Amino acid sequence: MTTDIILAAEEKSAEVTNWAGRIGWVVGLLLFIAFVYWLMRQGWKWRGSLQSDLPELPTAPEAPGEPTLKLTGRYHGSTTAGQWLDRIVAHGLGVRSRVELSLTDAGLEVVRPGASDFFVPREALREARLDKGIAGKVLTEGGLLIVTWAHGDRLIDSGFRSDHAAEQAAWVDTINSMINTTEGTAR
Repeated sequence: MTTDIILAAEEKSAEVTNWAGRIGWVVGLLLFIAFVYWLMRQGWKWRGSLQSDLPELPTAPEAPGEPTLKLTGRYHGSTTAGQWLDRIVAHGLGVRSRVELSLTDAGLEVVRPGASDFFVPREALREARLDKGIAGKVLTEGGLLIVTWAHGDRLIDSGFRSDHAAEQAAWVDTINSMINTTEGTAR
């Protein structure tokens, strides 16, 4: 009987949960997350206002011609040429989206569902290359198709990733030969 009394004395009731404290922590955490997202949005808007001198993006001509190449994939953004972390957000260039590219004799048509489309005239094309990264996206070597083009007084790198990565090399060759042909006739 003495052992029963000792066992009963050692038993304790379960600890009561402090719900007010837990709810306070959860609400505080949610407010902190909302504040961080608000700061990120303000930074995006600030970057856009710094780039407000960028002219409106050109649109495709009425009859751009028959496409030499077509590509479907992802648009990963645009940066200042040669500075792969300096994202350009003005005029929607910082918005990632699906993309349909068409290369014609007139230039490069970029159709982005859910984002603003734009057109790069043939005379504005400067270079095409395969690279591994652009602001916010890093892949294996040669994973991104980077097209350098002139817009206003800036050189811009735009990054694309094809649904079929093997076709990206043909894009580089075709765009670069198109640029060399344009430069040869301009002389």
